[in-house]
Amino acid sequence: MSLKDQITEDMKNAMRAKDSERLGTIRLLLAAIKQKEVDDRVLLDDVAVVAIVDKLMKQRKDSIEAFQKAARTDLADKEAAELVVLQAYLPARLSADEVSVAVKAIVADLTAELGRPAGPGDMGKVMGAVKAQLAGKADMGQVSAAVKAALAG
Repeated sequence: MSLKDQITEDMKNAMRAKDSERLGTIRLLLAAIKQKEVDDRVLLDDVAVVAIVDKLMKQRKDSIEAFQKAARTDLADKEAAELVVLQAYLPARLSADEVSVAVKAIVADLTAELGRPAGPGDMGKVMGAVKAQLAGKADMGQVSAAVKAALAG
């Protein structure tokens, strides 16, 4: 069963259970998936669906931060509840150590390819390669920090 089918099934289950908060979040996710499919005129695979979930999660995290700064705990709690629902559709995340090891391997490959040590100026090249390899498997903020550390040291 594809991830999109699983999300649709979860929506039906939330409807049956009359779980309105969960249902609203799942409908939001399905709407984002459908919008992407219509805009690009393609059927999305699991990797693309994970990317959409990742994007929605980042939006929720940013909203939570903004609501907390504005002392709107009611809205921050709502966003946090949506974040928990969305989290269920992501694959298991890599640990910080696993991300660091993967980034170091990619930097070593790039160094061999360039014929010189990779430096901070190569951040874009490294991030492009890392995104292709770790998309959906790791938090990109964590990945960015690991890339900066690998290129600096």
